[in-house]
Amino acid sequence: MRTPALQQPLAALGALSLAVVTLTACGGTSATSDERVVTVYSADGLKGERGDGWYDKVFADFEKKTGIKVEYVEGGSGEMVQRAVREKSNTQADVLVTLPPFIQQADAEGLLAAYEPDGADQVAAADKAPDAKWTSVVNNYFGFVYNKKRLTTPPRTWEELLDPSYQEKVQYSTPGVAGDGTAVLIKAMHDFGGQEPAMAYLKRLQTNNVGPSASTGKLAPKVDKGELLVANGDVQMNYAQSKDMPNLGIWFPAKGDGKPTSFALPYAAGLLAKAPHSENGKKLLDFLLSEPAQRDVSAVGGGFAARQDIEASDPDAVELDGLMKGVEIFEPDWSDISTGLDTYIDAWKSATGS
Repeated sequence: MRTPALQQPLAALGALSLAVVTLTACGGTSATSDERVVTVYSADGLKGERGDGWYDKVFADFEKKTGIKVEYVEGGSGEMVQRAVREKSNTQADVLVTLPPFIQQADAEGLLAAYEPDGADQVAAADKAPDAKWTSVVNNYFGFVYNKKRLTTPPRTWEELLDPSYQEKVQYSTPGVAGDGTAVLIKAMHDFGGQEPAMAYLKRLQTNNVGPSASTGKLAPKVDKGELLVANGDVQMNYAQSKDMPNLGIWFPAKGDGKPTSFALPYAAGLLAKAPHSENGKKLLDFLLSEPAQRDVSAVGGGFAARQDIEASDPDAVELDGLMKGVEIFEPDWSDISTGLDTYIDAWKSATGS
């Protein structure tokens, strides 16, 4: 399956509480002097809760092939970048995987070193930095989830979520804290035609909104159980979650009579400057973009291959392709978002009283 080229700067995803997971026998997460190790700081979403995610398979395959063990630390995109910033004088990680615009922020902080992994020539120009500071390894899109058992069809529009039947049954993660929550603002401003009408709508939605959530990933289980009817998320994470959550459906709101819309949320990877195991980091980046790893993106990870030459035909790829049919993919004004995000967050807080 070939998906539309992703746009490089995007809203962040997944500001979950920091969680540390090690895929080695080592108990800590800081880099060691062991040359057969590589440390990854990553946004959450690609590791399975039961050890069955894309990272789980790719890291295991990588270790088997190279003998290099992966130490893995995950959290929200912003959390991972801030951790790397704090450690800048004593860099602990080798590879950073995060979502736009945080990968661009990492570059602006001088955290990333130029390196073009093998296979990056097959990644669309919009999905990688022109100076080789980062490249997408898994493509993704913003979306919402709904409870398929309680709702025979998903709500078609934003406006439907204002109905009293959704009171205390809607929740979206907190903009400025969770990346997908920030993405809610981006989509609302696009669909409603600007900051003012978007904030006016979100103010009205507060009547039905349960309240803030720092974690986007924790909303899907609530939807599956029927505690919520609708929540925000992203296609890759929610599709992977749906394997264990039979009531979880993915949908894309439209504005009024318009088409449903979405935008791209790629997982972008870069080599950290002053990485303690730089050569191992390069090998891992090469492996993440290798043909076997990319073929597993949809079948194992529920995402979209970053390489354009991967024609996935597995059932998951077909289903994912079907999810995106009829959805209009837009490109926000990222220059405006990168400079005005704090203003938009403040406007949201003022509108919603959050």
